[in-house]
Amino acid sequence: MPQAPHVSQTPTPASLTYRDAGVDIDAGNEVVERIKPLVKRSFRPEVMGGLGGFGALFDLSNKYREPVLVSGTDGVGTKLKLAQQLGRHDTIGIDLVGMCVNDILIWGAEPLFFLDYFATGKLDVETTVAVVGGIARGCEESGCALIGGETAEMPDMYPPGEYDLTGFAVGAVEKSQLLDGAKVREGDVLLGIASSGPHSNGYSLIRRIYDRAGRPAELQVGGVALTDALMAPTRLYVKPVLALLREHGESINAMAHITGGGLTENIIRVIPDGLGLQIEASAIVLPPVFDWLQREGAVADAEMWRTFNCGVGFVLVVPQASVAAVAASLDAHGLTHRPIGQVTRLSNGGAGDGERVHIG
Repeated sequence: MPQAPHVSQTPTPASLTYRDAGVDIDAGNEVVERIKPLVKRSFRPEVMGGLGGFGALFDLSNKYREPVLVSGTDGVGTKLKLAQQLGRHDTIGIDLVGMCVNDILIWGAEPLFFLDYFATGKLDVETTVAVVGGIARGCEESGCALIGGETAEMPDMYPPGEYDLTGFAVGAVEKSQLLDGAKVREGDVLLGIASSGPHSNGYSLIRRIYDRAGRPAELQVGGVALTDALMAPTRLYVKPVLALLREHGESINAMAHITGGGLTENIIRVIPDGLGLQIEASAIVLPPVFDWLQREGAVADAEMWRTFNCGVGFVLVVPQASVAAVAASLDAHGLTHRPIGQVTRLSNGGAGDGERVHIG
């Protein structure tokens, strides 16, 4: 009898799910449910709807006559790597909010709402809730509603335990009250407001110094652990500075948030052409954490000025005649401050930014 032809049988492939591919929808849903009460505390009356829609809604109709919208987006730089290295996830979200809302504040704008983007290879619920909880606290402390965002789980994009973080803020200011630096004049005084530490800038250098020093977790600087000093969240200047603007808005000619580029590259951004800055080095006493960084890293003074805020996180440009009144208001709002320099007239009129700033 002839043999029946052999027919190979191809195995039926196993059924795959999104979870098999590395994305856990249930974990994402758990994160959303756990952050809802945290986010809701940041809401303002103008927020329309709740968390989880396709878009976030904000009603601006009854608050401003001639609103100018001011937006800003930022991250926290490589401070994020230090946070992950130390397992400190609960305040890095405050840093994220601070980097964005302090930026738009310099225009005189009130931050209205905030959105965040959190991306990781594999979603860890506890870590994600801690990070977003910090964002919610930062928004609440700034009077800025956390009205939306994105939590992205992307397998193979990030090493285990790592995540990325960015934020986006929108604020508004009356057109007539916009601070664009046009009022700045020769002789105006620079009032420097204290930072809480390095904030979120210079961390590539900070981590290099910290690693070279052997990661001295037990070291104390200024009576606090070095790691606490390095991870201190960015100071949120919004509420006290907005109150100051309501009280002395006519006396504030410009403001600057001291971020990447330090003192030498940030204040000059709000100073009109033809004017420069004389910053008094003797007026800036390095807080202990910066003193340690400079000594341990053998960092030159010029590099300190252009990398770190050196203890000055925010600067007001104020007419000489208004300094006393503004200083008294800063005291009342609990903001440590001191004059750090003044606006000068350039003799050549058209120097580049680097030539317009003198520290000495």
